[in-house]
Amino acid sequence: MTIQERDVVERLRSLIRDVPDFPRPGIVFKDITLLLGDAVAFHAAIGALAQPYVDQGVDIVAGIESRGFILGGAVADRLGAGFALVRKEGRLPSDRISQAYTLEYGEAVIEMHSDAIAPGQRVLIVDDLLATGGTAGAAGALVDRLGGDIVGFAFLIELSALGGSAALGGRPYTALLRTKTDGGIR
Repeated sequence: MTIQERDVVERLRSLIRDVPDFPRPGIVFKDITLLLGDAVAFHAAIGALAQPYVDQGVDIVAGIESRGFILGGAVADRLGAGFALVRKEGRLPSDRISQAYTLEYGEAVIEMHSDAIAPGQRVLIVDDLLATGGTAGAAGALVDRLGGDIVGFAFLIELSALGGSAALGGRPYTALLRTKTDGGIR
């Protein structure tokens, strides 16, 4: 990592705050709103998330609700790609497909419109956080069912101790920041 890259990582790290016991007791929420509000840091984060996929022929970026919409939409713009929504159950108005999964504090269902991705389109899946991998793995299953070709996953933060990358099916992924064992970000 170059000095400039370390400076970017340090700036991003400084703009993410831990919020204990949110949304449930025992969960430490990674709040990225300060990062989103810092134009320079936000621009750098989007560039770093997009960079590994610049020459990968990405047709569609699939952003996972809700912070994945913010990051994924900007990454799609940077890559010159379209954008597809991966939403919580019951929030899409047209014909959709669903996928149940387990997350670190319960169970949930996500959905995509059945016409969001055409067979053979190259798809990058983006979210803010990789924890246990349940949400990302479910998003990957939806893309697979629609016939998309997943080129990779991109995350702002990975909680490495939770082993979520195992749920990505061996596909490539990028995480700009990774947690230390004590919960801090490195």
